Formats: sequence, structure tokens, C-alpha cells
Amino acid sequence: MTVESAVQAVYLVAAVLFVLSLAGLSKQETARRGVLLGMAGMGLALVATVALALDRSERPVGVTAGLILLVLLVGAAVGTWRARTVEMTQMPELIALLHSFVGAAAVLVGYGSYLTEPRTTGAGTTVHHVEVFLGVLIGAVTFTGSVVAFGKLSARLRSSPLMLPGRNWLNLAAVVACGALLWWFLAAGSTEGSTEDSTAGGAGLVPLLLMTVVALALGWHLVAAIGGGDMPVVVSMLNSYSGWAAAAAGFMLGNDLLIITGALVGSSGAILSYLMCRAMNRSFVSVILGGFGAEPGAVVEGGAVEPGSYRETTALEVADRLTAARSVIVVPGYGMAVAKAQYPVADLVARLAARGVTVRFGIHPVAGRLPGHMNVLLAEAKVPYDQVLGMDEINDDFPRTDVVLVIGANDTVNPAAQDDPASPIAGMPVLEVWRAREVVVFKRSMATGYAGVQNPLFFRENTAMLFGDAKDQVELIVQALSAPAGP
Repeated sequence: MTVESAVQAVYLVAAVLFVLSLAGLSKQETARRGVLLGMAGMGLALVATVALALDRSERPVGVTAGLILLVLLVGAAVGTWRARTVEMTQMPELIALLHSFVGAAAVLVGYGSYLTEPRTTGAGTTVHHVEVFLGVLIGAVTFTGSVVAFGKLSARLRSSPLMLPGRNWLNLAAVVACGALLWWFLAAGSTEGSTEDSTAGGAGLVPLLLMTVVALALGWHLVAAIGGGDMPVVVSMLNSYSGWAAAAAGFMLGNDLLIITGALVGSSGAILSYLMCRAMNRSFVSVILGGFGAEPGAVVEGGAVEPGSYRETTALEVADRLTAARSVIVVPGYGMAVAKAQYPVADLVARLAARGVTVRFGIHPVAGRLPGHMNVLLAEAKVPYDQVLGMDEINDDFPRTDVVLVIGANDTVNPAAQDDPASPIAGMPVLEVWRAREVVVFKRSMATGYAGVQNPLFFRENTAMLFGDAKDQVELIVQALSAPAGP
């Protein structure tokens, strides 16, 4: 068996492992197995690719092996360092940043493939040029879009949408310009091979460079125009873009596994984006054309805010309510991640369960900054999977619930989505926590959430506000529950 055929066989096994990995990631109970299968598949892919590179190398094997080993060591060192130091609250921006690497790689592969190709003409060359052009286009859009998403998620850029005059026409003009540059690029490529002294790149390099600039600007503007309320969709959307960029790179390199992997990532990201949009009652096109949301942390006047004032409570009072309750639902949000409160929350839930209280978690599909963010936090704190329910599974149970603890959630529990047609989140499915007998909202202040929309839940008669750091407040409640009863 030749090295080429052995590599293709390994690629096939790796592709099957990737498919099984995605299947495992569809459920919490099998997610760990899915991750391990994906790691195994990627390990096989790396070994096979290195073997193929050594077999095809025109340099001495030792030189090629040394360069590959150097790159692998640098990548492994940086990846291990970031994996060990990144906080869970930083995971969304880290994922966005990793997407930018895929986009940049697709751009570099496209230029490398074009500059090193033989100067020939024919249908095969035209097809390759289309692959190069599309690969660079998708990669450039993914790169700058991911960088902007990283900036918004890490608060380095404002989360509010950038509303330039005629922004949709600007996007359309960029797409039309890329189409015209494609025609120029293909026309230039058809004449390069007929000239013996044509240099690498030739006249086709000019439209390719111009398209790259336009695509970089398009990617920046697309994500800059999306508001904070739509960031979970942005993360899954960029995941899809990075997959298609990888698939395009696979076509340029003639690597079947990269094509398969890119298609899997691209299609799964697109499906996830659709599911996220459906969970927010928004179309994907409306998200791309501009998201909603003001600056987070602002105090928004008017709208659906109910008249009157809010009612403040204390940790001891909440402990008393929980002691008398028979049914409790915990609704976590990004604030729980910021406060790192998942561990004391898990301790609180365990203590309540030991007292015979029925305790469950209600998770909104877009809670946090990326899909599944809250599920990951709760799994990290060893919360049993059967206690974690989705919005559709638990919404009907709120009227039969004694106490709801809203820990760091805001937009996903906003009744304005149902009551105020003028609200930016009108029609968005939310967790109907206000239907419970009592609601306790853990919050640092009365400021708005990430979408910048005021929440009338805070002013309802059955809602009490518990201000302060969520972790500290939950720990105080746990201490109160652990204290011996007085005489």
C-alpha cells in the first residue's frame, strides 16, 4: 500500500469519527464522548497529513519534519496555555477569535495556491481560479467578522449595532463589486497561460487583492451592524462561515478530509444559526441586516416598564422563602458566568433537594453569549443532567412553582417580549418566570442586559431584587440554610 492510499484510508476513518463526534455533541449525556471522538479524529488527521507532507516534500525529509514539528509545538503550546487560562466568561470571544484564524488560513492558502500554480489555461484552471476566489472571499469575510465579534464579546468594541446610512446598499454594492472582480480575475487568468514570460500571479493578482480588501470591509461591516442581543446567532454564524472557508481551502489543496470537515462544520453551524434565530423569533436575514440593542448597562426609560418601584430583598429572606418552598426553578444567565456562581448554585440546589424540595433549571436557547453556554457551566459544576431542562420543557411549569431564582438572566426572562409590541424583542420566546408565585432576581444593579432593553419583570409585585455579586449572595443563602434552627 502506498503512502497516498494509506493516508486516504486514515482520512476516511477520521471523517467517520467527526460525524460520530457531532452526533455525540447533540446530547449532554454523550457530549464528553463526542469531544473525545473528535479529538481522536483530529489526531489521526494530523498524523496522516504530516505523513503525506513528508512523502511529497521535495526538500530533505529532516528539514521538512523539523519545520512541521516546530509549527506543531508552537501551536500546541499556545493552545494548551489558552485552554488552561481562559475563563468560562471568555469562552465566547475565544471561539470568535479561533474562527478568525480559520478565515485567515483560508486567505493565505488561496494566495499560496494561486501564486504557485502552473500558468496554464483550460477548464481545470478556470475551476481552480473560482475555488481560489471564493476561498479568499469567504475567508476574508470570516476573518474580519470574527475579529469584530471578538471585540464586541470582550467589550473592546461597543455592542450596539453600527447603523450606517444605507448599510444594506453598502453590503449589496460590496457583493456586486466582488462579482465584477471575479469576472476580471477569470479573464486575466485565461490570458496568463498563453504568455511564456508571465510571472506568478500576473494580472490576476490585482483583482484578487482588490476583492480581498472589499471582502475584509464587508466582513467587518456585517458583524458591526449586528447588536448585542443577537450575539449567540453571530457566534454560530461565524462557526458556519469558518467551516465553508475550510471547505474552500480543501478544494484548493485537493484535500478530501478538509472538504468533508469544512462541510460538516459549515452545515452544522448554519443549522445552529437557524435554531438560534427560531429561538429568538427572528429571521436570519433580519439578523444579518442589523441587530437590535442599545449599549448594555444603560438604564432605558419608557417602553414596557411598569409604573412603581422595585422591591429589594436580602439573602436571609430568600433563604426563608426557599425553606418554605416545595418547588424551585433556577434560571441562569450570563451574569452567573461572570460571577462564577455555578458552583455555589449547584451546592444550593443539592441542599434544597436534600430537604425534599423539587429543584430544576430552566435554560433559554440563547442564554449567555454562545449556544449551550449555561449547559456547559452547569455540567462543569456537576449538576445532574436530568435537572436541566430547556425553555419548551419547563415553561408550562412556572404557574405551579413556588420560587424562581433568576441568576444573571435578563433579556431571556423579559415579559415585554409578549406584552409590548413596540419592544425590540417583541415576539421573542422567553422563560415565563413571572407566572410563578415568587421571583427573586439576582442582579448587580438596575441596569439593562446585553441587548440594552429594560425589563418590566423587575417592577412586578411578585418580584424581589437581590443586589450584589451572585456568587456571594448564593453563598450567604447556603450558609443560612446550613445554620441550625433557632430555639
